Amino acid sequence: MNPITVSTVVQAPLETTWQAFTEPEHITRWNFAVDTWHCPEAVNNLRVGGTFSYQMAARDGSFAFDFGGTYTQLEPHKGFAYTLGDERKVQMDFEPLSKGQTRVTETFDPETTNPEEMQRSGWQAILDNFKKHTGTLTH
Repeated sequence: MNPITVSTVVQAPLETTWQAFTEPEHITRWNFAVDTWHCPEAVNNLRVGGTFSYQMAARDGSFAFDFGGTYTQLEPHKGFAYTLGDERKVQMDFEPLSKGQTRVTETFDPETTNPEEMQRSGWQAILDNFKKHTGTLTH
C-alpha cells in the first residue's frame, strides 16, 4: 500500500504551531476526529528514541485506546518521524509560509483493517481539529 498524505495550513507562526502539535497540554485539546471523542491524556518525550502515547476515548466512556509510537527522526521546528507500535511509519513536516501561517503535512503508512479513504478522512479530521485549536492561540 502507498502512504497516505494529509495536510492543512494553520493560521499561526511556526513556533506556535510546533508547540501546539508537540506539547501534551495542547495535544489533549485537539487530538480527536469527532466531538464525541476526546484525548484525556497525552505523554510526549520528543527526542530520537523517545516515545509518545495519546489516549483516545469516546466521551461516553464506551471505548478507549492508546495511540503511540517511537520517534526515529527529529529536526525541531521542521519535522519528525516516528514508528507506530505495529511498525507503520509516519512523517510530519512543518513549513513556514507568509503572513505567519504554517503548512503541516502528515504522511503515514495505512493499516490494513479499514479502507484507505476512511483512514485519510479520520487523520484529516484530527488535523482539522489541530488547525482550529492552533488558530485560537494567536488571537
